[in-house]
Amino acid sequence: MKLQLDCIPCFLRQVLEAARNNTEDKKIHEEIMLEATKIILKIDQYKTAPEVGRDIHKIVKKHIGIEDPYKKLKDMCIETAEKLYPDMKHFLYKQSNRLYWALKISAVGNVMDAAIYGTKSVKENFAEEFNKEFKICEIDKLTEDLKKGKRLLIIGDNAGETVFDRVLVEELLDCEIVYAVRSNPIINDATIEEAYASKLHHGAKIISTGCDAPGVILDECSEEFKQIYNKADVIISKGQGNYETLSDEGRGIFFLLKAKCPVIANNIGVKVNDYVLIQK
Repeated sequence: MKLQLDCIPCFLRQVLEAARNNTEDKKIHEEIMLEATKIILKIDQYKTAPEVGRDIHKIVKKHIGIEDPYKKLKDMCIETAEKLYPDMKHFLYKQSNRLYWALKISAVGNVMDAAIYGTKSVKENFAEEFNKEFKICEIDKLTEDLKKGKRLLIIGDNAGETVFDRVLVEELLDCEIVYAVRSNPIINDATIEEAYASKLHHGAKIISTGCDAPGVILDECSEEFKQIYNKADVIISKGQGNYETLSDEGRGIFFLLKAKCPVIANNIGVKVNDYVLIQK
């Protein structure tokens, strides 16, 4: 989907938050924001929001001298999610429609983005989110496609979410599963390191997309990823960043996400905070 002007305030808020989380030096904050503003002034040169996000966060890395500014947050999210994993598996064991609830667990994993900063515990946030129904849930289409073909590609999103995705992977072990992540650290998205830390390799082959944006820009992806992408019988794409870069590709991708902002929600046709499983 095309980049929207509504994304600009979000870019600046996010980059300032990243700067403040990594240094208390206000001079560095100012330098980062001024340089980020220069990117914004050239925003018409970008096609999608993840492309802008990548370039803006490179500014943060340069000024604070840290390749992975979100490393501690990602590790904390994975550690917290691992504590919830036994409860998720126990709940799923008792369900008749296990695929539906595995998809819901995977989608609700996206709460890890926000819960870490909230006043409620992650477990409380998870329980609250879990009770929300999918606004759109095209599980019948997914089930039918999984019957026709067994080569499944899952494109990951944030690091903490990978533990929740592991629950979904373990429900689909009759498939040949590849789980794709970012090539390098970007925001709190998962890389190969986090995918292995979440033990996803026990049920899926872990690969990098070859792209270091917080989304999948196909022209920049590795040949390995593009071959798997083109040959996959079913693709499940997690999160908003992947939706922004892949929703117009016409590949029949299933997008599994929580619509966290008006731009994404309006594009899909739902409200902010709605959960969706939709094929486009």
